Amino acid sequence: MTRDKDAAELHKMLKGKIEICSRIPSSKIFEDEATNKGILDLIYTPGVAYVAEQIFHDKELVYDYTSKWNNVAIVCDGTRVLGLGNVGPESALTVMEGKSILFKILGSINAYPLCIATQSKEEIIKFVKLIEPNFGAINIEDIESPKVLEIVEILQKEMSIPVFHDDQHGTAAITLAALINALKIVNKRIEKSKIIIAGAGSAGYGIFKVLYRAGFKEIIVVDKKGAIYKDREDLNNPISTNINNKDEIQKGTSTYINSFKTEIASKTNLENMSGSLENVIQNADVFIGTTGSGKILDVEMIKSMNNDPVVFALSNPNPEILPENAKSAGAKIIATGRSDYPNQINNAVVFPSIFRALLDLRIKNIDENILIAVAQSIADLVDPKHLKEDYIIPKINDPRILPIVTKSIKEYILSQGDNQ
Repeated sequence: MTRDKDAAELHKMLKGKIEICSRIPSSKIFEDEATNKGILDLIYTPGVAYVAEQIFHDKELVYDYTSKWNNVAIVCDGTRVLGLGNVGPESALTVMEGKSILFKILGSINAYPLCIATQSKEEIIKFVKLIEPNFGAINIEDIESPKVLEIVEILQKEMSIPVFHDDQHGTAAITLAALINALKIVNKRIEKSKIIIAGAGSAGYGIFKVLYRAGFKEIIVVDKKGAIYKDREDLNNPISTNINNKDEIQKGTSTYINSFKTEIASKTNLENMSGSLENVIQNADVFIGTTGSGKILDVEMIKSMNNDPVVFALSNPNPEILPENAKSAGAKIIATGRSDYPNQINNAVVFPSIFRALLDLRIKNIDENILIAVAQSIADLVDPKHLKEDYIIPKINDPRILPIVTKSIKEYILSQGDNQ
């Protein structure tokens, strides 16, 4: 309990981990007795009126005259915070403040936590669209699935700034980076590797999308009902289409068509395997856990996998299996989302650098190809001479990540011409 108590005491002492600071020293703003000079009339009335008028005539000038170019909104309704679940916006605020710090330290970005008192899909979408003038990009964070996937899909179509879902896009990019290097070590090819993804929420869906686009042919996604396949009854026979009925979603009842699981079913599990994780994991090369639940993978399941299995137990704070147990079962490479074990696969490794690139390049849309370019560039940062079982991705604060990610995204955008 020492770490928990220390965390509570630190937060109580700080009374908030972020603050707004002026970029202009106060000595420059107000008139000095010696010089009688100040710039208050330039940064505020009357001088600022001219700047506002210029932006009125050309809205793109807002990027030149205000902090919009470097502002990110972190929007969260508190329904799926870390491994805690639906703890509400007040509890989410401290988590999002911590995320804001990573944005600033690792990406030099002003990130504002906006934890809002609504769980309505429509109201969240409306809110994000209303605040668009203030921000250069939006980070959707810790909202329950599948609602969040619909929110992101709609916002990406209807907004003129990039909408990035860290649980979905960030986790997918860093997972692919780690997997590229893990497969090098075990000498297995992308198109020949059997991948099991446990969890079909935001992270599981995002990882499936990126791996599928990257050329993985044999993917099976497992949810609470078992393997997802084309003819599974609950994916085709909905009772209702109200996905905002949170109580029924949390109970796991089939009250709506989950179009995202339907998409998974159409592109994975080509042999239509059914059954539990225990059934489908046999002869698999890679396990990727995004369930949010600890200890769902056991020693016998790992022993049933192919030789030199790769195990990514990514749920926080409790991984699907503890690394020591996975190792005892014969796992060749083990990764978690935690910082106290080797091979931390955490979206914090990538989101500051991706947002830095999105803001600097003024990219309006993000797709799987961008994430693949990012993943490959991060994987390449690990020199083959240093690549080993407990070092498959760079550390979270590796200073090489920011410039290489920006370079890889810029090169991809240039290769696409005006399509982005």
